[in-house]
Formats: sequence, C-alpha cells, structure tokens
Amino acid sequence: MIEVQDIRKEFKTPVVKEGRFSGLRTLFTREYKTKEAVRGISFQVEQGEFLGYIGPNGAGKSTTIKMLSGILHPTSGEVLISGMNPHKERRHVVKNLGVVFGQRSQLWWDLPVKDSYDILAKMYEVSETDKKRRLHQFSELLELHTFWETPVRKLSLGQRMRADLAAAMLHDPDLLFLDEPTIGLDVNAKRSIREFLTLLNKDFGKTVLLTTHDMDDIEQLCSRVMVINNGELTYDGTIQSLRDTIGLPTLITVTYRGAFQVPDQYGMESQAQWSSSPSGTVTAERAQTSIRIVNVTGSTVTVEANRREINTLEVMKELGSWGELDDIDMKDPDFEDVIHKVY
Repeated sequence: MIEVQDIRKEFKTPVVKEGRFSGLRTLFTREYKTKEAVRGISFQVEQGEFLGYIGPNGAGKSTTIKMLSGILHPTSGEVLISGMNPHKERRHVVKNLGVVFGQRSQLWWDLPVKDSYDILAKMYEVSETDKKRRLHQFSELLELHTFWETPVRKLSLGQRMRADLAAAMLHDPDLLFLDEPTIGLDVNAKRSIREFLTLLNKDFGKTVLLTTHDMDDIEQLCSRVMVINNGELTYDGTIQSLRDTIGLPTLITVTYRGAFQVPDQYGMESQAQWSSSPSGTVTAERAQTSIRIVNVTGSTVTVEANRREINTLEVMKELGSWGELDDIDMKDPDFEDVIHKVY
C-alpha cells in the first residue's frame, strides 16, 4: 500500500543579518541555512495495517505525512502509494487517499456541515446515491445529525473532528492519514473517534497511518508503531516488542494468605548472597538483580521485575516461595513511559 525509500526533506531559511544596514545588505547578498527535517527514512505499509507514527515535536512526523500525501516534495528518495507517485500522479492518488489534520479543517468555515459534504462529493465525483449512503452510515456512527445544519465555525472541537473524519472518508479511500486527530478532545470525543477508526480498520479493511502525542491512541488502535526522532527512524515494530526492547520493569503486586517471609537478601541495604531460592529455580544473584521490592504493606508486597532477565513464571515461583499466594496483579509500564525512554 505504501512504499517509502530513503526519503529526505531539507528546508532552507534565510539567515537574518545583524548590524547597521543589514536590511540593505540582504537585498544584494542573501545567505541561507539548511535544516534536514527528514533523513533517509524507508519503510513499507501493507494493506489493512493500523500504523502509529510517533515522535517528539519537530521530529519530522508531519513533514513525512505531507510528503506521503503529495503536499510536499521530498528533496530526494521515492514515495509510492498503491504503486503511484503522489507528486507525479497526484490526481489518481488522492482518489484513494483520505487526510485529516487535527489543527486544520477541510470543511468550509461559514457553511453548514452538510453543504461542505455536497461540495466535497462534487470534487471527488461521488455519486448522489453513494454520498447519501455513506453519510447515513457516518451519521449513525459519528452522530453527525446533531450538528448537520450548523456552520462549521460554530462546532465544538469534538464535533469538527467527527465531521472532518466523515469528510475524509466520503469518497471511500482505502488509505487514511491522520495527523493528531484527537488533539484537545475530551474523553467522550476521543472514545467516539477511536471506535470509528477501529471500525474502519477492522470491519472495512482501511489502512491507517496515525501520528499523535496521545499514547492511549497508540495502545488502543495500532498494531505497529514507528518512532521518529531528529528526522530519523529509530524504531519500527510492535508495541510489545518496543516495551521489551526498552526493558522497563513490570510492576507485580501479590497478596499473601497468612504469614509470609521476605528473604533478608532482598532488603535495600543487605548485600548478602545465598545459594538458591527455596523453589530451586532462581539463583540468588539472578533474583536479586531481576526483582526489586517496591513496597510492603500488611500482607501485600509490590515488586518490580525486569522481564528481559527473568520470565513471569520464574518471578511467580520466587514470590510463591515467600508464602502462600492469595491474589496477584501485574501491570506493564505505561506506554508513555516507554516512549519517553525512547526519546
């Protein structure tokens, strides 16, 4: 669906000169400085994938999206959308492409929402029958009927994003680019949009490329994530693989039934060694470096376990050797913490 080969994008900005007559000197000799916003990125996206594209501000996310959609031309490299170049065959590409920029609307500001859809249907040559059928579907899923006659400028941010999503899908594209679609939205609005996007991907087989700073969007929607930093692709894989790569500890809370005994060797101050755990499966050296006690309250113990060094079964055997387990709760690190570690 998407093929990107070694794309780069450079921006030239004029150097502001200082001192007397600087403006006059600029008229005759102008100097520029070059910033490389995207540096040699390559990747492929298959039909039906839901891909998260994340990175800090200024990393090159929006620049990449604009090159993929044909808005910007790469300085070098090649982009193919369904086998076509979006810069040379733009008219053909946009017929199969929907784009939503969270901070910009493709709707007409002073017109009612329904009038914007009429204009877009004409632009994309969508028949009246198809337009009515799709808008009926979108109206049910996104509750468009509640602001159908309202001018776009009077919509709330959540309403405008729902209207923009419907507009992007009006011509039934197979590929959808989303740039910060949930920015500034409340919890209910985010839930509505996430449910709609999940439906598009799972039930209708749409391919979605999402850029966002909301890590809940990534965790709940994406099957794959790419991380860009300083214009370079630093990670491409699954969310779980990213967690494993970073190696942030899993938080495990166990409640014991009756008395239990935490070995002295797990104390923060003690450096004593012991030969083996009572379970006989984890050496003292390995357990002490892989399991750390965070808190002990009553019959409840909370530990951190580095699952790159010790698997879950071994952790549970070790904790079970301290006493009879009554309840267990495991919590992986928040994905936001994982991403901060990557940046």
